[in-house]
Amino acid sequence: MGGRSKAAPAGGLRRVIIEGVEPEIDGGQFPIKRTIGEPVVVEANIFTDGHDAICAFLLYRNERHRTWTEVEMTALANDRWRASFEVDRLGTYCYTLLAFHDPIKTWRRDLLKRVQASQDVSVDLLIGAELLDKAATHAHQTSTVELTEWAALLRSDVSADERALAVLDERATFLDCTYAGREYATHYGKELAVTVDRERARFSTWYEMFPRSASPVPGRHGTFADVEKHLPYIANMGFDVLYMPPIHPIGSTYRKGKNNTLTPETDDSGSPWGIGSAEGGHKAIHSELGTFEDFHQLVARASNYGIEIALDIAFQVSPDHPYVKEHPEWFRYRPDGTIQYAENPPKKYQDIYPFDFASEDWWRLWQELESIIEFWIEHGIRIFRVDNPHTKALPFWEWLIANIKQDYPEVIFLSEAFTRPHPMYRLAKIGFTQSYTYFAWRNLKWELEQYFEELTQSDVVEYFRPNLWPNTPDILTGMLQTGGRPAFMMRYVLAATLGASCGIYGPAFELLEHSPREAKSEEYLHSEKYQLRDWKLDDPASLSEFIGRVNTIRKDNVALQFDRTLQFYKIDNEQIIAYSKYSDDPANLILVVVNLDVHNTQSGWIELPLRELGIPGDAPFEVYDVLADARYKWSGAWNYVELNPHVVPAHIFRIERDPAIAHELPEPITS
Repeated sequence: MGGRSKAAPAGGLRRVIIEGVEPEIDGGQFPIKRTIGEPVVVEANIFTDGHDAICAFLLYRNERHRTWTEVEMTALANDRWRASFEVDRLGTYCYTLLAFHDPIKTWRRDLLKRVQASQDVSVDLLIGAELLDKAATHAHQTSTVELTEWAALLRSDVSADERALAVLDERATFLDCTYAGREYATHYGKELAVTVDRERARFSTWYEMFPRSASPVPGRHGTFADVEKHLPYIANMGFDVLYMPPIHPIGSTYRKGKNNTLTPETDDSGSPWGIGSAEGGHKAIHSELGTFEDFHQLVARASNYGIEIALDIAFQVSPDHPYVKEHPEWFRYRPDGTIQYAENPPKKYQDIYPFDFASEDWWRLWQELESIIEFWIEHGIRIFRVDNPHTKALPFWEWLIANIKQDYPEVIFLSEAFTRPHPMYRLAKIGFTQSYTYFAWRNLKWELEQYFEELTQSDVVEYFRPNLWPNTPDILTGMLQTGGRPAFMMRYVLAATLGASCGIYGPAFELLEHSPREAKSEEYLHSEKYQLRDWKLDDPASLSEFIGRVNTIRKDNVALQFDRTLQFYKIDNEQIIAYSKYSDDPANLILVVVNLDVHNTQSGWIELPLRELGIPGDAPFEVYDVLADARYKWSGAWNYVELNPHVVPAHIFRIERDPAIAHELPEPITS
């Protein structure tokens, strides 16, 4: 038959297929996240036509290195393969996959079947000798000698059975994959990335306070020196990040008064988020807080207590900010010629001008905002809480964070984006280290289980690190307004054990601040956002001791320092929630049981999957409540719990298991 000639398609002999790679975020567009010392477990579907044996390798390298390290993958079931590598330095790692047919592996596999079937394998041994001869032609010199010796053995006068047993011995398994030709190997078409952060990116405990309210003298503006005196108090509660709202000069034009009134008194201090005055802007310090020398001393003293200072980054200005006069092109104007102030209808923020990220001068705006981050890095800050990042251009954040982390990979960015799920997750994908969540508004058992299964059991866990806050200066939930002391205790236990990172806005939280500005509002009455507050830290009703106990438990139990092993359990009461986390240490299995009813004692029977937890079904075991310092004897899958919220609304059990008889857990915590 006639017809035009056609060129042979490229890759026609690459018959191995690689697909279904995990983890891979949006087709490899974004990196996954890990911290130093964590493994990256990679799985993929790898298969071919026919029955030839496959060799598959996971390849990885630090981005600063050119050479790939290979890890042979293990075949699971149904063409699924797995391998892992550990990240041991900050920055970015790359990984990809490689797979190919291996005629030697195929031959050894089929030879074993024939031997087991008592078939004559004389010819098969000669086929193997030819395969080894071929492999010797492209092997290194020392390996060539060894392969030639194996080929000679297969052709020798030794009985076929002895020759077969020799080549099937475990000592000969190195022949598989080692010497297979790779000229027709399938390379996965992408290099996937891993962003590697320090441990505090994964496990951290935040305390937010307004430094201007740190003064021991009522009505006097607090200073950095006053904050220093609070450090032992914060450290005793077990917090390792002290986050301060903006510390810059505050504008006076349209300054908000107490309780957000538009008619401030002459002595009203204004909102710290109304940044900028004649004193300066984002690279200046409010004069009443102190000097840069005072700030440096606070950073150093905090470090002595194991505490890092985190600063608020709010890319917005007051009408008095120097940028307004120096760069009027960075703002959006209304038809009457005035600058558009910030709004979230019906809320109005007349004291704040947002930047116009669609400005024709956007590039210089980007560069100036980057210089603000760099400025505070030079002053010792490595953690930034970013205010409302979802209201700024997403490409800006992707560019900014990548640039900063190129030079300072230890920097942590916390995204304060209480917005829709898609933009919230996108911010995490493009670089934010941690993220605020919807936790504050998840109260019912099914809501909590559904939400945290999404955060920890889906691919979200690969890029979104939740930071759980039961309250913030903007959020006083109905639960805290009406639930009394039990609500504060219950919500902190949930935040501290459901999430590896959590935080509170204090001293409002530990002092049980619960009065809203008005009915159905989440705004605090006498909000610290608009006025100085006088906090009585020695109040006997304070939860500081309880919070300190919970935070000590977090630090003492590695299981609570990760998110991805969270598992919920069945309990026959919808007012009680139960879940566990575990670590690589068989002795560190934590079971948390929380009464979600802040008014009434609740009880129920909890069912534990004993085999999954490494507990023999017929053996009694002990659970130690590390929160209440109490021990209980349990037996079997179903066990009884009872919690009075007015005493302690939660158990935090460490399940005591005998390592000699305990089954292995399904996977290590860090996988």
